[in-house]
Amino acid sequence: MPRSMAAGCRAKTGRAVCVVLTGTPAAPEFVWRGEVALVDPAWPEPLGPYHAVMDLPWHEAEVAVQPLVARIEAAARTAIESLLQQMAAIGGKVTTLGVVGSPDRSLAKLGNNHIRAHAAEGILFRRVLESAARHSRVPCQSFSEKQISQDAALRLGGDSKVAAHLKILGRQAGPPWRADERAAAKAAWLSSLT
Repeated sequence: MPRSMAAGCRAKTGRAVCVVLTGTPAAPEFVWRGEVALVDPAWPEPLGPYHAVMDLPWHEAEVAVQPLVARIEAAARTAIESLLQQMAAIGGKVTTLGVVGSPDRSLAKLGNNHIRAHAAEGILFRRVLESAARHSRVPCQSFSEKQISQDAALRLGGDSKVAAHLKILGRQAGPPWRADERAAAKAAWLSSLT
């Protein structure tokens, strides 16, 4: 029988930093860490899909960006499927996925096109990970990048317990163990509570 695993992903523009944990929610153990690509390698825009259409009025930009969004959704599905297959190859089954990223917000009201492009991409890359999880039939929870630490402290036994266990996970993982890896680990850990 495969080991139950929880994955966490910190959404970034064009990629996600992912951490996979196993064990119990009281004492999760590190399994894997890496980055997954959320874009098609032939993607023409180096910054992000909304940057390519940011000079258009917002309602037109939302329509014009859809072909790129469809390619990003397909890339995210491929990335999550590959992650699930990698874990299956080492005897695991990812049973939950936590995603850290930008929360939904009204973008039409943002007057600065460049800021709006960044905000839209933050939301997009979180959403495509959620969609990829649903596509793979893996239950998914999302966490705001600004709230993940507070959520973890409230649900996992306090700041000091979370910090101490993240240090243990970081030693198990080895470097690098940056803020993105810690956020992904918190998302995996929190998602394992369900």
